[in-house]
Amino acid sequence: MAGDSIGERKAAHLEICATPDHYEVEGGSTMFDQVRFVHRSLPEIDTSEVDTATTFLGMPVALPFFISSMTGGSDAGYQANRTLARVAQRARIAVGMGSIRILYRKPEVIDHFLLKSIAPDVPVFANIGGVQLVDPDQTRLLELIRRLEVDAIAVHLNPGQECAQPEGDHAFRGVLEGIRRLCDRSPVPVIVKETGFGIAPVDARLLIDAGAAYVDVAGSGGTNWVTVERHRLEPGRSAVADEFRDWGLPTAALLDALRPHAGRVLASGGIRTGLDVAKSIALGAESAGLALPFIRAVVHGGEEAAYGLTQDLAGVLRTAMVLTGSRTVADLRAAALLRTAAFRDTVEQLTEGS
Repeated sequence: MAGDSIGERKAAHLEICATPDHYEVEGGSTMFDQVRFVHRSLPEIDTSEVDTATTFLGMPVALPFFISSMTGGSDAGYQANRTLARVAQRARIAVGMGSIRILYRKPEVIDHFLLKSIAPDVPVFANIGGVQLVDPDQTRLLELIRRLEVDAIAVHLNPGQECAQPEGDHAFRGVLEGIRRLCDRSPVPVIVKETGFGIAPVDARLLIDAGAAYVDVAGSGGTNWVTVERHRLEPGRSAVADEFRDWGLPTAALLDALRPHAGRVLASGGIRTGLDVAKSIALGAESAGLALPFIRAVVHGGEEAAYGLTQDLAGVLRTAMVLTGSRTVADLRAAALLRTAAFRDTVEQLTEGS
């Protein structure tokens, strides 16, 4: 596939995701609505005492959420990534860039991915597809990691999306071994993430054993990339994609099921509010990622809208911390939660045999 073809596809992805009035892309359930905090009427804490600061990828950050990888490979995607890097620097949060796969075909556009110079004080991570790791020779990827001066590399797993793409990669054998090789050789930590359908506990354990620093569950309830690809299909070819509108494992339930791996788990997939972030932390996530809300904010309102989103999320998070008596992010991790019977049953089934 030529680099220009990748760019055209990425531009279409951005347009589809950023235009909710014309394209519906979200589906499934996160199950965050099945979890509630135990409200503390006597929190014995002042708002001024609340400290949302934490560390991520060995660096201090102001908040326990990050801008997750979303888009790259088109002119609009490049601009969005650079704008989001400026937002991350201002808000002191981590930021992921879109896929760097296009650099294999068009190395001359590497300047578009040099985000570390824009966000020098916060973690910046690059992004590559798991199917690109099947090739035993990862020399080019390792060189790109060094040249980009990123703080981590995220490997995205998207078999559902690839199956839905007419031009997708459909050979998934060897991806786990490719991740293992990358973890052994990478000069920076490796994050492995799904793209909206979730990572089951059995797969999370395999990834952690392979050396992944973090597993980002990226569960259902947010962007459904099979549905995104459906909008790119010719009329009459969407029936198969429609069957997978609600496919995937709920983000919140996955977090609870992965508590034995606390410290190695990130949350994304349908996280839309400050309360979603707070619940993610209380369910065991080290940090929570948002992609679609930031892309839409940047496309429709630019840097100020995206920065405003970080402040809105932070305001809700701080209030939730006060109302649970949590002075620090560490306190929030221990906050009491109420879980519905359906939620507990889902978690139990997810952990069976894992």
